[in-house]
Amino acid sequence: MALKLRPLALDDTAAVHDWARLPESCRYQMWGPNTYEQTQAHVQAAVAAGPDRLVFAVLLNDEVVGSAELRLHGRSTGEIAYVVHPRRWGQGIATDAARKLVRMGFEHHRRHRIFATCDPRNLASAAVLRKIGMRYEGRMRGTAYVRDGWRDSDLYAVLASD
Repeated sequence: MALKLRPLALDDTAAVHDWARLPESCRYQMWGPNTYEQTQAHVQAAVAAGPDRLVFAVLLNDEVVGSAELRLHGRSTGEIAYVVHPRRWGQGIATDAARKLVRMGFEHHRRHRIFATCDPRNLASAAVLRKIGMRYEGRMRGTAYVRDGWRDSDLYAVLASD
């Protein structure tokens, strides 16, 4: 699998919208399903983001199949997030992208700790986080309001020394 990350670009809007419009893509997210205008605004904000928010297009054989993000908090912590087009689920893309983000956080940005959160119902995302070496640290209650009400978030993290 020739998976690459490159900075998200305005030209990626149509590809991002291809999954951002789908209910299954955003089932556990606070966003979506998006209108084209909402996706366009998201991509514009991601492209214009400052140095503490790094947003990437996930490319498989030069096709944009997802997006991945590394947020740098303070001087020692990073947070990762990712989304993959549902037609590409189950192919290891999220795992590979998440692994690349963690490596980038540790090697290029000298972070001590990288974390991620996911909806407890999102078993696939939790599996990705465990596969890349993150440990389950606990459940945070009522962290976000999603379409079906308040949701909890499971917290996973890995340390540079792990």
